[in-house]
Amino acid sequence: MERQDLKFLKTLSRQYKNIGAASTEIINLQSILNLPKGTEHFLTDIHGEYEQFQHVLKNGSGSVRRKIDEEFGNTISNKDKKSLATLIYYPEEKLEIAEKEEENLEDWYRISLHRLVQVIKRVSSKYTRSKVRKALPEEFAYVIEELITEKEEIQDKEAYYNEILHTIIRIGRAPQFIVALCHLIQRLVIDHLHIVGDIYDRGPGPHIIMDTLCNYHSVDVQWGNHDIVWMGAAAGSLLCIANVIRLSARYGSLSVLEEGYGINLVPLATFVLETYGDTDCSAFAIRYNTDYNTKDLRLDTGMHKAMTMIQFKLEGQFIMRHPEFHMEDRMLLDKIDYAQKTVRIGDEIYAMRDVDFPTVDPDRPYELSEEESRLMLRLQHAFMRCEKLQRHVRFLYAKGGMYKLYNGNLLYHGCVPLNEDGSFQEVEIFGREYSGKALYDVLEHYARRGYYAKDSSERMAGQDMLWYIWCGAGSPVYGKTRMTTFERYFVADSRTHVEQKNSYYTLYEREDIVNKILEEFGLDSEGAHIINGHVPVEQIHGESPIKCGGRLLVIDGGFSKAYHKKTGIAGYTLVCNSRGMRLVAHELFESTKAAILRESDIISDTIEVETFPHRKRVADTDVGVDIRENIHYLEELLEAYRDGSIMEE
Repeated sequence: MERQDLKFLKTLSRQYKNIGAASTEIINLQSILNLPKGTEHFLTDIHGEYEQFQHVLKNGSGSVRRKIDEEFGNTISNKDKKSLATLIYYPEEKLEIAEKEEENLEDWYRISLHRLVQVIKRVSSKYTRSKVRKALPEEFAYVIEELITEKEEIQDKEAYYNEILHTIIRIGRAPQFIVALCHLIQRLVIDHLHIVGDIYDRGPGPHIIMDTLCNYHSVDVQWGNHDIVWMGAAAGSLLCIANVIRLSARYGSLSVLEEGYGINLVPLATFVLETYGDTDCSAFAIRYNTDYNTKDLRLDTGMHKAMTMIQFKLEGQFIMRHPEFHMEDRMLLDKIDYAQKTVRIGDEIYAMRDVDFPTVDPDRPYELSEEESRLMLRLQHAFMRCEKLQRHVRFLYAKGGMYKLYNGNLLYHGCVPLNEDGSFQEVEIFGREYSGKALYDVLEHYARRGYYAKDSSERMAGQDMLWYIWCGAGSPVYGKTRMTTFERYFVADSRTHVEQKNSYYTLYEREDIVNKILEEFGLDSEGAHIINGHVPVEQIHGESPIKCGGRLLVIDGGFSKAYHKKTGIAGYTLVCNSRGMRLVAHELFESTKAAILRESDIISDTIEVETFPHRKRVADTDVGVDIRENIHYLEELLEAYRDGSIMEE
């Protein structure tokens, strides 16, 4: 045995001190390999819609209801099934209603407890007892374990089982126990959650979503461009901060910054009142929802305009710093004819809706005024000192990346940039050209340096790269030739608003292209899938999320309310369990309150993407690969104990 191997086995022997301990662990791991694989849940493009997100998370995109149907079949009514499902999703709220409305509350407790225990038995059946035990709430762990492991139908145990339930009710602990059981079902029905990008912007609660994810038992995140710009803002990038505030103002969600994250926007409001008080802000309408307080509308439109102009100035500075990105066509402040109220875009002259820019010096259009500079430094300090935002962004760095390889599937937000002929697009990054997987890797490297680098120049380069990933033509998570923000605000001619998609979106139905991408990332094209977010699927116009015969799945169906009219639905989610993959289309979500009172769910249609020929086991997953490696080393340790290379304790 080589010296290095012996050293490793000696380290391993500290955990497994003798033949008995090593043998027991080998038997345990070998048996785990034969359990069914856990259920994976895929969500993307949540865009701050926290109520719908939490509902989908609670119901596992229909997984809870499927388990109820499997367990009870025709033995209880559909009404009772809906009631039980809603209790599992919202136990605290349903208990409050039951306590007011149920004539015989003890009977309701007894029936509910009995049914919940049956559901837990079913959802826990494919996990080891050890894994289930780790998921149990500490307060009720012993009692729950007794209930789900005992067989009540065996005569000798029936009285024991029933007495447990009776005592829980008698001593007044039924409500707390029901809540614990419901949360346990939610925990066990989904083994692992994938968020395929864009948690932030548009909706009112990205901070609430992030709090939920930070406490979730098993999750990974593939960064979307809207996540990236918030990561840049948290890192201190003035350009990313300007983008974040502009978008928050545009969608009437400045409360996310002020109330959700406690970021002080009073300096911005003061600046607007002093500088933009008499300025025309009609081009900066707010796309607000029903919760928006319209008394702030005039101030918010001013903040919207002020931050937009700062953003355009900072973008010009970035483009001049980085000519290698060839974004000169985005520098339009110096192309404005104020007398004629026009702007030159390319070779064309267009009328402008608005040229009332009190902070823009036509001779130095990309230079911040003194007031703007002071404002941005104060905002930078607020973003970088916001503990909650920093915690959320550190979570995104810890659990996230530009892409993910998981159980033979490739997950990413956006696209793999392609040329028209299907070859990988070369993108210049700081003097070198990258394409395919190498492009993803180098962008992720710089994205991490933008937040974590100690050297100021390295950190600045990383922050510039974060902004480029947000909207650059070569960015995989953006996937368009340009972001026409200026034109959409100021030019009425819609031809200037076009943001041409990368060739990827015209080629991803081709099997050779999908296979090429999978192989580029080191996956066997046989049986692998690409799971993709970013561009909403317009089901209302007959578009399908299933591309290339099911090899590529675009699961952005418009979670955000801003896309509902465009897509016709309220988002897709994907569920992959041991038997296959199914795509779930969701109806428009009214509210949590309606879901509780009317016991309404939001699943409208389920599409079976693939049924596996054989039920997948843990052995067929990435976890299975790790387990087999552990078994290999444990068997070597066993041999070392037996031949005396290592002494047992």
